[in-house]
Amino acid sequence: MNYSECIVPNQSREPVQSPNLALIESIVRRAVLECAGQSARDCTASGEPLELFHSPAVLAIKKEIVRTGRKLWQRQYVDGNGGNISARVSDKYVVCSPTLLSKGDLQVEDLVLVDLENQRICGHLPQTSELLLHLEIYKTVPQAKAVIHCHPPYATAHAVAGVVPMGNLVPEQEVFVGPLALSPYETPGTPEFAHTVHSLAKDHNTILLANHGVVCWADTVTHAEWYVEIVDTYCKTILIATQLRPELKEISPRKIADLLAIKQKLGMSLPDPRIAKDTAAEPKAAPEAAIDAYAGEASRAQFPLSGGLDAAEMDQLVSRLTDEVAAFLEKNR
Repeated sequence: MNYSECIVPNQSREPVQSPNLALIESIVRRAVLECAGQSARDCTASGEPLELFHSPAVLAIKKEIVRTGRKLWQRQYVDGNGGNISARVSDKYVVCSPTLLSKGDLQVEDLVLVDLENQRICGHLPQTSELLLHLEIYKTVPQAKAVIHCHPPYATAHAVAGVVPMGNLVPEQEVFVGPLALSPYETPGTPEFAHTVHSLAKDHNTILLANHGVVCWADTVTHAEWYVEIVDTYCKTILIATQLRPELKEISPRKIADLLAIKQKLGMSLPDPRIAKDTAAEPKAAPEAAIDAYAGEASRAQFPLSGGLDAAEMDQLVSRLTDEVAAFLEKNR
């Protein structure tokens, strides 16, 4: 991405002459999809577990998990039967990948419905042996709706070495992930292992697991997979950059503040210990062009389309509403 084209300060004190269509579209799309997603949750949350497990809304999430598993395998973030994926589908239940199955071979019918006490409710295969890690995050962080644990090589190398890469070097890392944390080693699959992330998950959506791998949580399975990609690329980039120049130049505090403002504006359930809890609900103004650079990416994957929504119809609705909002703003500016 060419940031010289994305973050462009307004040199003039004159007001912007026309509504920002990209920003309007991202806000409209997010609002429509959030309402649609909430409607799907409302209509399934009160049903019996079996009905929930086979509902259109949960089917869409299952398909998202399967797609994500294949991406993880294709990117070599998992090997053998390694890694696990889950999504919270109601206050009581989680859909997750099974144990002893390659994520590259995952099918919708392989997925399992489990309660928050790790009891299998539906599905013909046993749940992943590391689900306790996921459940610890769901119980600790209410806004967590999806969790991915895997072993991307560069991030895992840092976890094995016990090295947390320095921050403030790459914008995507600061906006979507932020400062990394390193949890102590415990035997995978045990309650002790799950508890290692308890004090970290509230402030970090991505955690390096010592001598093991990484775990990422997000508002959707797709976003959690994004964070895996971002953190592994970041670790790889820093490793290469330090070979070229041991002392790396950090982004200035003033520019980091701009990135944190973008992070808050995107509203993607992104925790960050640098953002005060009492100001998180009222983010400061972010550079408008910079928001455009990220908003188009974020808005389309913010919520998965439920089984009853057609992507083409959604695009038409968003386009029509965007035009109406833009016309209203143009008329009343």
